[in-house]
Parts: sequence; structure tokens; C-alpha cells
Amino acid sequence: MSDKPVILVTRKLPEAVEARLSRDYEPRLNPEDVLYSKDEIIERATGAQGILPCHTEHFTADVIERLPEEIKIIANFSVGFDHVDIGAAKKRGLVVTNTPDVLSNATAELTMMLMIGAARRASEGEKLVRTRSWKDWSPAFMVGVDVTGKRLGILGMGRVGQVTAKRARGFDMEIHYHDVRRLPPEMEEGAIFHETLEDMLPLCDFISIHCNATPETTGLMNAERFSLLPDGAIYVNAARGAIHDDDALIGALQSGKLWAAGIDAYNNEPNIDARFAELPNTFLMPHIGSATIETRDAMGFRALDNLDAYFKGDEPGDRVA
Repeated sequence: MSDKPVILVTRKLPEAVEARLSRDYEPRLNPEDVLYSKDEIIERATGAQGILPCHTEHFTADVIERLPEEIKIIANFSVGFDHVDIGAAKKRGLVVTNTPDVLSNATAELTMMLMIGAARRASEGEKLVRTRSWKDWSPAFMVGVDVTGKRLGILGMGRVGQVTAKRARGFDMEIHYHDVRRLPPEMEEGAIFHETLEDMLPLCDFISIHCNATPETTGLMNAERFSLLPDGAIYVNAARGAIHDDDALIGALQSGKLWAAGIDAYNNEPNIDARFAELPNTFLMPHIGSATIETRDAMGFRALDNLDAYFKGDEPGDRVA
């Protein structure tokens, strides 16, 4: 009988990650990549010492309370950890980790795609080509707005926000940002700090969301704050859907307050508000900010590094609880 720790893996992971898991642990894999219910997670965790989940699994206080006593660590395959009740995990003594740093480039790339796709009406254009509805060309056909030289407001100037700012500078964008604290001057690289979100919003031709979902940021972008943006601004969210209020965002898109929105993160994924898909001025992606081969491998290895540290008796480098 193997003395390797048993790890419940809730989703299909990259081949290289599963190979390392199988070498060092006794993994319970999910080759069909089905989404487990809360009851199935609890049942499958019996006899395991750790769980390697994604953001698709929600570890509420009730789920954490019902987990088998043998479970000692939840090593997330994600940088966000809002799907885990951190207070309940700490109360139970569960170690919780995430995978920061490794997905900043991929998410920033996706953010730029959302920004450009929304500004240049990419969803409408692709639909015209795919449905053979493209008839001819005229000066008034498929006119969008420039990205180059515009003002970009970044809400949350952490790792992804900073890389996004760096990429946006390639388009000669003027960078503004709001966060709970100001970056050191050498890290700002000319970005303009605003102590309040309300001060920044009137200066944003584009607003890009890069903050975590917390009780303080949930619903932060509401009707009142959307109204502070310049008319014709573009909203981009590749972080967490909880940051915006759906009704407020959809209302701003319908009214023309917003020119468009590029969205990769939603409330109630994947059962998102159907109105987003019905609007012509939305450029929509299915939460794929980190979906590159290189990044997904790196995320898996980072999660395994945290497991390795824990089972060796060391402090995991990415511990959040």
C-alpha cells in the first residue's frame, strides 16, 4: 500500500501536471472533467489528505464543515480564492493556497484583446463574416473607436494590473489607477494614482477591472459609478464578475453611456445574464484569462509546489489561510 498522500483533483488538469501528481502523490483524477456537486466533493474526499480544486468548486462554510477530518489542505488551481470561505477554513485549521504571479502575462494579454475587441466591434464583425452577411464596404461600415492614445483607468494595480499597464503603454495610453495603496514611484512608470475610485472614473476612456472579489468590492461598479465615466467609455473585466452589478452594467450599455464592454468574468458563471449575449456592443469570452498552455502548466506546478511544501512540513509559499 502506498504511503503517498491522497489528493482529490476536481477537474482535468494539463498532462504534465497530472504526470507530476501521479509521480509524487496518489491522485484521484477527473479524466472526464465533470463538474462535481458539493456532495460529490465531500464523498470523493473520503480518505484523502488534500484537495486540488479550481475556482469552479465552491467551498462554502457548510462544505468545509462537512469535509472528512483527514483533509488538511486545499491547494487551489487559481489565483483567486473567493470560492473558498477563508474564515471557515481558518476556523477548521485548513491550509488554503493559490497560484499567483504565473498568470499575469496571459490575463493581461486577454485584457488587451477584450479592450480592442470591444472598441473595434469584433463580435459584430466576426458574425458578419461567419454568417456570410458581409455585403460591401463603405466609410460608415463597422466604425469603432481608437484605443491608441486613450486614457486607461485600472481598478486594482496588482500583478495583472501592472502588466496590463505595461502592455497598454505600447498603445500610447495614459495610465490612471486606483488601489487601496499607492505603488512606489519606481513601479508606477508614470501611472497616475487616484485615492478614490470616484476621482478616477471621470478620466477613463477605458476602465479595466483587476481587483479581487471581496465583500468590499462586490458590486463596486454600480449605476452611480458607471454614471461617473465619460460618455462612450469602454468597460473591461477579466477579473471577477462580482465587481460589477449586472443590471447597472447592462443599463449603461443599453443607454449608450458605455460604447461597449469586453467581458471575461461574470456573475453566476456559466449561467450568465442572457442580456449580455443579446447586446450588440459586448465582446464576450468564457473566463479564459489564463488559458494558454504555458500558463496552465505553470499554475498546476505552482499548486503542486504548495502541496509539496505542506507535506514536507514546510510553510507553503502561497498560503492565504
